[in-house]
Amino acid sequence: MLQDYFETYVRDYEYYKGGAWCYEDGCLYRGLIALHQATGDKRWLDHLVRLVGGQIDGQGRLVGYEIEEFNIDNILSGRALVFLHTLTGEKAWLDAAALLARQLETHPRTESDVYWHKLRYPHQIWLDGLYMALPFKVEYALAAAKPEMVDETLRQFSTALDLTYDRDADLYRHGYDEARQQPWADAQSGLSPAHWARSIGWLAMALVDVVENLAPGPQRQELVDRASALASRLLALRTSDHRWLQVIDQPDAAGNYPESSATAMFSYFLQKLARLGGPAALAEIGETSFRSLVRHELRPDSHGRPQLHNICCVAGLGGFNGRYRDGTVGYYLSEEIRPDDIKGVGPLMMAYAETLRNAQSVGLASPRTDEYVELTAAAKR
Repeated sequence: MLQDYFETYVRDYEYYKGGAWCYEDGCLYRGLIALHQATGDKRWLDHLVRLVGGQIDGQGRLVGYEIEEFNIDNILSGRALVFLHTLTGEKAWLDAAALLARQLETHPRTESDVYWHKLRYPHQIWLDGLYMALPFKVEYALAAAKPEMVDETLRQFSTALDLTYDRDADLYRHGYDEARQQPWADAQSGLSPAHWARSIGWLAMALVDVVENLAPGPQRQELVDRASALASRLLALRTSDHRWLQVIDQPDAAGNYPESSATAMFSYFLQKLARLGGPAALAEIGETSFRSLVRHELRPDSHGRPQLHNICCVAGLGGFNGRYRDGTVGYYLSEEIRPDDIKGVGPLMMAYAETLRNAQSVGLASPRTDEYVELTAAAKR
């Protein structure tokens, strides 16, 4: 059963960076929140409290977090703090989240008034950063009764979408350099060269996660429309087995492969968009991709333990660890592939949770029913 796989994974999980506050752990927290919301099973909440609580010291500080780094990635895990405050009413969770909200008050911005990805990546907008920061900012604003933060978030989101959009491909590029200083940036557009699937996956998840927190009205509808347009383009780029490639629009590139984290992200995105008012047909399409991902990539290791395979470990732009990442097709296909990386497993949890919600909405399953027993049992053999 998938829930057995998730339970074992979470039980044995070690903090991605030794306990220091980081976005990778936040990917797991998002999965646990989704599973708890979809199933009502308290064990997912217990795991969340245990892990998040272990990253807050006795003075209420986030372990290893330094605001002066101005690293937008560090914001993501804060969504778990807001969730736990909303669920329990305990002020300590929101106080910890306020540390991250304070970073966003002074985080460097482009001339177009969008957050830099990181202090060490000046003048740059990355799709990753939209997911890392913007849903948190909306959720924190609602929890802290600061509605002006919501409007400011939506303005940033709209600007970032416009700046990263590649009209010719009808897709979004991974990065945008406003200063046109980086070798990877096109001199005219400022955009990076290729369309990396997971970066678009981060964006897609940001869209539906922000939409979920908006009241009906023009602002919400604008994002639903943008998300629906992206969904339409994604459907045209699926592989024959309903997955998505590492470089999403280059099926003939040597070494290109169906990438599991992006496929999980898009499955989550499509199903959730349908639930939030997008085209209803997207729910079944997203579920089909989820089933295909599990069937092809949840396979046992040499000890018989299931692992999720074909996950790109990490990819970025510019200098990192003595290497310059130029954002080309060849670059994205050169990055390490690592089984069971949390950037794939977390979104798989989220996609599974949406699949359960979809089944509940049409009366096919109860919140605690795992309708993938046969499918995942086959994956373990």
